[in-house]
Amino acid sequence: MKGTRIYFLGDLHLGVPDAESSLMREKRIVAFLDEAAKDATEIILMGDLFDFWFEYKYAVPRGYVRFLGKLAELTDRGIPVHLFIGNHDMWIFDYVPKETGVIVHREPIERTIDGKQFLIGHGDGLGPGDHGYKFMKKIFRNPICQWAFARLHPNFGLWLGDFWSGRSRKKSYANDRKWLGEDKEWLVQYCKEELTKKHYDYMLFGHRHLPIDLEVAPGARYINLGDWITYFTYAIFDGTQMNLMIRTSDGALNGDQRITGGPAV
Repeated sequence: MKGTRIYFLGDLHLGVPDAESSLMREKRIVAFLDEAAKDATEIILMGDLFDFWFEYKYAVPRGYVRFLGKLAELTDRGIPVHLFIGNHDMWIFDYVPKETGVIVHREPIERTIDGKQFLIGHGDGLGPGDHGYKFMKKIFRNPICQWAFARLHPNFGLWLGDFWSGRSRKKSYANDRKWLGEDKEWLVQYCKEELTKKHYDYMLFGHRHLPIDLEVAPGARYINLGDWITYFTYAIFDGTQMNLMIRTSDGALNGDQRITGGPAV
């Protein structure tokens, strides 16, 4: 029986900045998943797989067939794949899990893996501040608002979603690659607050788009997975150690480099 080998990645934002670039990244992500599948006991996707996603009853966004097909292949092979819903793909409903077999999580979860305590989530809306987004999140998750959006024709609704998502991303992306300092990083503050209630060895999130591996308390690490737009980073837990890695090529994973020492700025 093979030992634990869990891969974490997220913030793929397939669909941006244009179809050609997105397709190149999609192929790179599929190549990574092919490599990971050789020894993975589990794969955990940390949200924002797509820059925008909405599932109508009889229509879904075009594209991404290589990626979605790869997820279905992995689960068909018996590799559990977990998906934490992000703020750009919160309107994933039943199509993606039904067609690909992924296990969907809409809120952060706690897990114990090989004696280590984990807190795992996408990361949006956590910690102090960002009250405007927290308000909008309640609206976007409201079943009545979702029903109303679904009344729009898919051609218009998906165009509108792409437009709105692009505005949101451009507004925030300039700060995504800037380390703001521990006192201003909302997820750092969230992790420290959670650690007053319970000890976690590893607290893993996405959303921030900046690769971060930071000890926030003795024996407790906050790890942010970066993204697959700029950094091409992921994390791997082997049952004993957690490493944040940067993808250096499309070759074997043992050629990738480890990120240490806080934020990769």
